[in-house]
Amino acid sequence: METIKGFIEHIIYRNKDNGYTVLNLLTQEDELTCVGFFKTMDQGETIEAQGEYTTHQVYGRQFKIESYQILPPSDVVSVERYLASGAVKGVGEALAKRIVKAFGADTYRIIEEEPERLAEVKGISLRGAREIAASLYEKRDARDAMTFLQGYGISNTLAMRIYEAYGMGLYGILRENPYRLAEDVQGIGFRIADEIAAKIGIHTDSDYRIRSGLLYTLQQAGGEGHCYLPAKDLLARAGELLEIEPSLMEPQLQNLAMDKKLVIKIPVPPETERRVYASRFYYAELSCAQMLHDLNVSEKLLPAEEEALLQKIDQVEAQLGIVLDTLQKRSVLESIRNGVFILSGGPGTGKTTTINAIIHYFRAQGMDINLAAPTGRAAKRMTEATGYEARTLHRLLELSGAAALEGKTARFERNEENPLEADVIIVDEMSMVDIFLFQSLLKAISVGTRLIMVGDVNQLPPVGPGQVLQDLIESRAFQTVKLEKIFRQAQESDIVLNAHRIHAGEELILDNKSKDFFFLERNDTDVIYKHMIQLILEKLPRYVNAEPYDIQVLTPMRKGKLGVETLNGILQKYLNPPDRSKREYQAGETLLREGDKVMQIKNNYQLAWEVVSRYQIPIDQGMGIFNGDIGIIRTIDEYAREVVVEFDEHRRVTYPFGNLDEIELAYAVTIHKSQGSEYPAVIMPLLTGPHMLFNRNLLYTGVTRAKTCVTILGSRATLQEMIANNRENRRYTGFSEQIELTGKDLS
Repeated sequence: METIKGFIEHIIYRNKDNGYTVLNLLTQEDELTCVGFFKTMDQGETIEAQGEYTTHQVYGRQFKIESYQILPPSDVVSVERYLASGAVKGVGEALAKRIVKAFGADTYRIIEEEPERLAEVKGISLRGAREIAASLYEKRDARDAMTFLQGYGISNTLAMRIYEAYGMGLYGILRENPYRLAEDVQGIGFRIADEIAAKIGIHTDSDYRIRSGLLYTLQQAGGEGHCYLPAKDLLARAGELLEIEPSLMEPQLQNLAMDKKLVIKIPVPPETERRVYASRFYYAELSCAQMLHDLNVSEKLLPAEEEALLQKIDQVEAQLGIVLDTLQKRSVLESIRNGVFILSGGPGTGKTTTINAIIHYFRAQGMDINLAAPTGRAAKRMTEATGYEARTLHRLLELSGAAALEGKTARFERNEENPLEADVIIVDEMSMVDIFLFQSLLKAISVGTRLIMVGDVNQLPPVGPGQVLQDLIESRAFQTVKLEKIFRQAQESDIVLNAHRIHAGEELILDNKSKDFFFLERNDTDVIYKHMIQLILEKLPRYVNAEPYDIQVLTPMRKGKLGVETLNGILQKYLNPPDRSKREYQAGETLLREGDKVMQIKNNYQLAWEVVSRYQIPIDQGMGIFNGDIGIIRTIDEYAREVVVEFDEHRRVTYPFGNLDEIELAYAVTIHKSQGSEYPAVIMPLLTGPHMLFNRNLLYTGVTRAKTCVTILGSRATLQEMIANNRENRRYTGFSEQIELTGKDLS
């Protein structure tokens, strides 16, 4: 690593979001273009920087700054140059000359130590003198803080976030409890805070460290879908993380509970182990249970009233030209009678027909209906199936962009104070809804509004924490109808029939006489790669009348030869090969190229998107891109350090290079990430993998993602083992019990 020293003549470009900056630096020997991440650096300042020389393919030789120190001006020329640069508020070129003429080499000391003397200079009042000094102090404080943080190995980007969060209070926080950083500063988790604490000299058995480690362990468990952990599991996991004995953590467990950061539930027989929740998880489950019971206003009908309703349902059948079976009719009736109703069923069992009948009935009664689904793709499918507009839950609840732009936590505008204006709300793909999104939805529904939830409980649970649909059904607290009959039209699809066979644990007929379900036994990964590419580029587009982009590879795993990471590199090479007209950028270990298919891999409520016309004029805009959204890279701009991705419905999002860890290639995605989506054709490579992962539930979900064609490449034995393996990874949730207990309390 090399060191350079010079004067910042001009800042060419700066990204306000992440601080990425391009500047001209004048050294004694040369004029350099420097790049790096820094918000506290301004024109006119003298810096000493450490980094490396690089050669950009377009902009030529550059110096990439890894760390830097801002130096105070050392002579009259540099003082005048610094003041004249505009770095100090209220001082321009002419005033800078007068100040330096008045005080000479002593100028910088006078501004810092005797600022009132600046009023001796023509054009500066006493108030102006104080403002000039305050501006200089602020920059000095920021400079000193950045230097201090860099001494602990903290990058410029994270150092800026820490300074913005705490200001000059950061010194006390780092000395006393650096683990606060993990709670307060975005981008700093327990591990980074732990590294900082070790450098500062915090002991490994520090109370602060143990408390932070316990909270971090629960946070990680939430990422796995759990709402709580049994105390024994929590202490074992945290003990492994912290490398200390679980017995040392018990007092801090109690202290966190007293501070209301944890909730510890005492076991009720036959359970023997305490449940430990992070507070927000516990209160999310509790508030959801209470709000559901408030909404669940049931209407007891007299025989004559029920008969009248059934006659109206008969009229709906006649108007739609359909015949509902017994369970479908019961579904429509129960949706009318109950404030909360759940409709479940597998593919081909008539859920869409039933929803259409429900919508038609309520429309005929003059009621306002809102339709929603967790993802854009699921909402689009719902719109196509019903003929009525369906929105994502985030759009239905009106995700606020204003809060995000102000640097605050994004929020939904629809809530208990501003509820949804609807008589009926129907939510499809409920298996994808996690406990926190469900809580936000319930807050926005006022008592008297009907909530109808539709989903297939046999799908994988949501990516986020909880298993809402499963817990709702298991609680037996709300009217639920599970459709079971496979209708004649659906019986013509082997995708539907095989999905039900998989769910029942039955063996599949793999003779390839089907029109929409194929199995190609291939036991060599290189051969699987070859046939996968042939299917995507040559065979399937014509067969299903779709573009190669629309054909989706689904795999159980992230790692391994048939995992997402390996497959995406191979598929990119053939589906979007290098081309001189396509710009590229190496983001960590992933090469991104214009035209690449990518996926957002975490919810980001603060990402702004816009839809532009053919003349590039914005015609719609909003906030939020969510886990599982798929788009195409339209442009990569290395000068502006930005990537533009176009998602469904032509929503364009600009990602600074520093935020590219939020997207990944999506030629292949995990089956879990595919939930709520439907593709013309699905290819699933299934050869070998972990027994707990390769289960019936996963296979069922993958198969039901296909609309027209499923092709499985791999081992017949593995496929049959997956069907036989009905063990699912258990999620620790208490929502079902909360519903039952709340119901007893109300009764």
